[in-house]
Amino acid sequence: MNEIVRTSGLTKRYRGAAAVNNLNMSVKEGRIYGFLGPNGAGKTTTLKMLLGLVRPTAGEIEITGRRVCAKNRIEILRNIGSLIESPSFYGHLTAEENLRILQTLLDVPRRNIDRVLQIVRLDGQRGKKASAYSLGMKQRLGLAGALLAFPKLLILDEPTNGLDPSGIQEMRELIKSLPRQYGMTVIVSSHLLSEIDQTAEDVGIIANGRMMYQGALDDLHRVDETKSLEEIFLDLTGKERSL
Repeated sequence: MNEIVRTSGLTKRYRGAAAVNNLNMSVKEGRIYGFLGPNGAGKTTTLKMLLGLVRPTAGEIEITGRRVCAKNRIEILRNIGSLIESPSFYGHLTAEENLRILQTLLDVPRRNIDRVLQIVRLDGQRGKKASAYSLGMKQRLGLAGALLAFPKLLILDEPTNGLDPSGIQEMRELIKSLPRQYGMTVIVSSHLLSEIDQTAEDVGIIANGRMMYQGALDDLHRVDETKSLEEIFLDLTGKERSL
């Protein structure tokens, strides 16, 4: 199976301290990759480097088989949709009007707005101002914006943050449907092991900027059959915190 994302020795230092340290990441095409770690582990910094929002201190990034550099970064990013941290919109505009701005910037067909609103189940709320949306609706609108160009790769950072249980379940089912229905690869980060366990097929576990485990989620379950998944996760992340 082809890799859609590969990093080699990816490192980011701030004032000498490593937020991400020599990270080798491998994401297979057409899969859901759960990027898991405690708060402050380096997940968001890693995702921002993949998106060109943060410049690496060292290391290389390959996306769709091409090494990312200054010359091709914009071209490569056209194939990536993202929802990083809390989505932001113009509150005085409707959902459709907000998406229309993105549609113009991305230069994608107008019909894509209708399609993504249906995917995230906001079609009936398209004329409502974004300021009147609940937190869950805003998260779904953010996902609609990330899907607008129907990218090959979708990067979601803590997409269930702040959602109630029904909102979490709805977001989870939406994410799980994307590879199957649209052929997308999804990287979804979380500090919630239970959420990744119900969503992802492959997983990377990071602690203190270092990759502690990477592979199929089923294989992680078999690391130590005498322990629960939570215990395995705590063992992996606790080793790094104790160094």
